[in-house]
Amino acid sequence: MGAYGAQSWVALPRSALYEAGKDLRILLMSQSMIEVLLLAGVALFIGWRLYATLGTDDGPPEGRERISAPVSPEAQPAASDNVVPLKPNFTGPAADGLESIYEADNTFDPRTFLQGARGAYEIIVGAFARGDRAALKPMLDTDVYEAWDAAISERETTNQPSFELLRIRSADITEASLDAKKVARVVVEFQAELGDGETTTRSDEYWTFMRDTISSDPNWILDDVDTP
Repeated sequence: MGAYGAQSWVALPRSALYEAGKDLRILLMSQSMIEVLLLAGVALFIGWRLYATLGTDDGPPEGRERISAPVSPEAQPAASDNVVPLKPNFTGPAADGLESIYEADNTFDPRTFLQGARGAYEIIVGAFARGDRAALKPMLDTDVYEAWDAAISERETTNQPSFELLRIRSADITEASLDAKKVARVVVEFQAELGDGETTTRSDEYWTFMRDTISSDPNWILDDVDTP
């Protein structure tokens, strides 16, 4: 034999090897079972503590109400279409006439009307300065349109300058009335600045707007123009 020699192996009986492996498997299974039982015990303990702390949902304490979650606007029931509008507050020198118009047409509101009148003033003055008859005709009473049409024709013939609206300085309702045929008229005093590119002038006029309150047409037309 050399210095290290041949290694010798001692063979164990097969029955002894089998018994050793069986004991090892039993030991591993026992350890796994113990771990499962421990985890189950921990879970039961936690569940019991939660139940003892929170209890069951028996509703709010006596004398108090449960607060429901807020309802989104989309989920709320739609408002009724039969809502009666609030009556406007009529003040100033035209209060009685404005109230008479409201009694004939409860959609009438002086503030909304005045906003529309300012818009109409801007459109009409601009159309007159441009000589735009098509824009003027549906917004003017027949008599007013004929007078303004003649004024545009004269200006075109003589090459007179046209004055554009620079700004509205003020717009105030001064009179209002409702005649026996339920035709409403509202007078608005407009103070404005006009210019032709070289000259600036001030304008002070009383515009009378007219509407048949029986008609389904909600539009007002210019019925008359006066100066102080």
